[in-house]
Amino acid sequence: MTNAPERGATDGGRPLTAGVVILATTVAVVSLLVGGVLSAVSLTGHVLGAWSSPESVSPGLIGAAMLGTAPGLFTVAKARRWEEVRTLVLPLGIVLVGLFAVAVLDAGRLYIARGGPIVSVLFSLGWLSTLGLLSAAALITLTWQHLTPAGPPPPRTTPLPAWSKPPLAVLGSAWLGIGAGLLTRPSFWADFVPWTVNRVDAQALGVWALALGVGVLGALAEDDLDRTRPALLALPGTAVAAAVVLAFRASAVNWSSGPALGLVCMVSGLFLAGASGRLLLGSAGRDESAGAAAGAVGRGTPR
Repeated sequence: MTNAPERGATDGGRPLTAGVVILATTVAVVSLLVGGVLSAVSLTGHVLGAWSSPESVSPGLIGAAMLGTAPGLFTVAKARRWEEVRTLVLPLGIVLVGLFAVAVLDAGRLYIARGGPIVSVLFSLGWLSTLGLLSAAALITLTWQHLTPAGPPPPRTTPLPAWSKPPLAVLGSAWLGIGAGLLTRPSFWADFVPWTVNRVDAQALGVWALALGVGVLGALAEDDLDRTRPALLALPGTAVAAAVVLAFRASAVNWSSGPALGLVCMVSGLFLAGASGRLLLGSAGRDESAGAAAGAVGRGTPR
């Protein structure tokens, strides 16, 4: 009788460490709780967050992004190799470290520093402390993951179709560019957001946009649908959650502006990228199963 293979026993690549699995699962649980609260409050037209926002759209979209990525983060525990999850885990590290950096740099704008309703002050305190712990954990676990000895690169089993690469490059570059602009020059790029935002709103949204761009371009670099399974869940989930927030708070959005049209295209692109990837992956799996079944029948047929 043979022993069952341990986690990380792979035919190649870098074994996935337990620290990354624990980090992803922890963030998924926190994202469901906090993201659900932020989204629900935003849908009612009220504002809840670690800082004061002029509109409920910004905290609602931050919560929607947290909710949308949670299903993908839960699937990290099923992976065995780092290559299978890095298109989602690396953007996760960007979000955690980026949001904590924004909170620290703009600490004077947080409710914990300026005061306000007790619920907002407590939420601000929890936001800052939780992000601090999770960002430190992300830096430690990702560093340890990259120090783990790796075997030969695993083969690509399901390459991306050639027709999908140009749209993915455009989509990823758009999210990456807008995210970098909002993060580094919020006073200028905030005018390209089709609702009223302040400095912290712009930078927090920029962190998420930057992470989405890195995730999409990372999937393009992987060139393997099988390695992007967690990300293929996170992309359409984020798009659907964001669309719900935008639909409920449509009155606060300037839909006649160019940035609003661009936002619709970019959110739709996330949904189409994830949904088409899941369809292609499912089709490839069915073809492989059919081929295996045909081979088994062929081997069982007497000559």
